[in-house]
Amino acid sequence: MKKFAIAIHGGAGTILPSLMTPEKELLYRNALKAATEAGLAILKKGSSSLDAVEAAVMYLEDFPLFNAGKGAVFTNAGTHEMDASIMEGLNLEAGAVSGVSHIKNPIQLARLIKEQSGHVYLSGLPAEQFAQSCGMVLEPSSYFYTEERYKQWQQVKDSDTYQLDHSDKIEQGEKKFGTVGAVALDQHGNLAAATSTGGMTNKRFGRVGDTPIIGAGTYANNATCAISCTGHGEFFMRAVVAYDISCLMAYKGLTLQEACRLVVNDKLVKMGGEGGLVAIDSHGNIALPFNSEGMYRAWASATELVQTAIYKD
Repeated sequence: MKKFAIAIHGGAGTILPSLMTPEKELLYRNALKAATEAGLAILKKGSSSLDAVEAAVMYLEDFPLFNAGKGAVFTNAGTHEMDASIMEGLNLEAGAVSGVSHIKNPIQLARLIKEQSGHVYLSGLPAEQFAQSCGMVLEPSSYFYTEERYKQWQQVKDSDTYQLDHSDKIEQGEKKFGTVGAVALDQHGNLAAATSTGGMTNKRFGRVGDTPIIGAGTYANNATCAISCTGHGEFFMRAVVAYDISCLMAYKGLTLQEACRLVVNDKLVKMGGEGGLVAIDSHGNIALPFNSEGMYRAWASATELVQTAIYKD
């Protein structure tokens, strides 16, 4: 049997059973399972890991409980600024976008940038103009409105603070880093990674995190691994987390698990960076490390049915 596998995340942070109703937990788990199955179906039929991670992330972007696409949080100006990136391990080709406000599935635009723009990274209004030139339809701002996100923004919009999470319990210390992502290995031995986010509630000045930055929030290389990160983006950028894990494998001979543990549970912790990631190597080994209280995650392979998890084991 040919190997293939997929892993996804829907954000990390202070995610505790005491802060979750059984009904909402079920919604999250069902969504994680469905997103994983969307990517797994593509891998099972022998299609590419790139198609698989795009499909999985698009499902999460369309699900309003996650901070990406439909569920993107509000900026200080009451708008939405979404970021995404995608990378192919076979040839190290990548596409990324930041600061778009009218793209239903930013991960889809990131792939179009990779394949049709001649560039890696586009941003803002010109990126949306490129999307239109490729036939993508821009969505009105109303598409991205959800009552939950609006209420979260109302709590902090008159302050100079930004909210690292997509929770209404920030005063209780609950932090959720709302990014979604996927990594996959296909039957041809190719790796891919994809990440998408709505960023931080009440963010200002065009703030961009690690999600669209290749090597920080997203990376894939057939020689080593594929990585998609979620967490406090400023730390993930400074630590170049995704690429660092690949480098530790390539240059020091560490296993995927060893490299992930060193970066997420040692290097990031010492810096004060909170979050996690999903990772897969060229052999189909999966790692899902995080240094926060929880991380929405799911995984499956040719030999393992879809598994979902939220809290620390």
